[in-house]
Amino acid sequence: MAATLRLLIVEDNDALRETLTDVLTARGYHVTALSSAEEVPESQPGQHHIAILDLNLPGEDGLSLAGRLRRIQPGMGIILLTIRSTVPDKLAGYATGADLYLPKPITPEELVAAITALSRRLPPLIQQDKPAIHLDPQSGVLHVGDAKVTLRAAEVSILCALALAPESRLESWQLLEILQKPLDDTGKRQLAVIISRLRTRLEAQGLAAPSIRAERGRGYRLAFRLTID
Repeated sequence: MAATLRLLIVEDNDALRETLTDVLTARGYHVTALSSAEEVPESQPGQHHIAILDLNLPGEDGLSLAGRLRRIQPGMGIILLTIRSTVPDKLAGYATGADLYLPKPITPEELVAAITALSRRLPPLIQQDKPAIHLDPQSGVLHVGDAKVTLRAAEVSILCALALAPESRLESWQLLEILQKPLDDTGKRQLAVIISRLRTRLEAQGLAAPSIRAERGRGYRLAFRLTID
């Protein structure tokens, strides 16, 4: 089931957000990680199955965001993570529509267990999930459900390399070597252009943005599960 679930994380602590993203991506979930409630689209129902929200977000807080998501997508699972642990705090969380209210710090194992338990209550959303995405590197055709997209050679090389890499992540210099581009700023700019163009093509097929995550100082990570034929 993990491979079919799309998770939304909204956490302003950079280190914690990256840790949660790493842990959950490694478990096979499709993760979109944002740093504020303002980055969450106003209306894209069905894009994510479960939201994991920090309560103390800057600007619009986690309670308000939970209520907004509940109105946009009534069937979404919502988990609130917070250091507030009083009964009134918990009641306020549940009143906004949260399904689970979990205190920080939380272990990865406990969070995964909570996601697994909550996902059992979301069969209609799971059934709406799209078929697997797979790429035929010989023909360069990417299959997204019933749609077929013919990719450029560089795009095929990038997707294959990321899909087969540990945690679907590679550093920029590794991708530059694969593409036989110079390992300097010029090469990095060329890589950024290729990645940007590829993202646009992927997201035009309905994949959640960003379909390929840029990780500052580290490189790029594939944000969806891709099977290589």
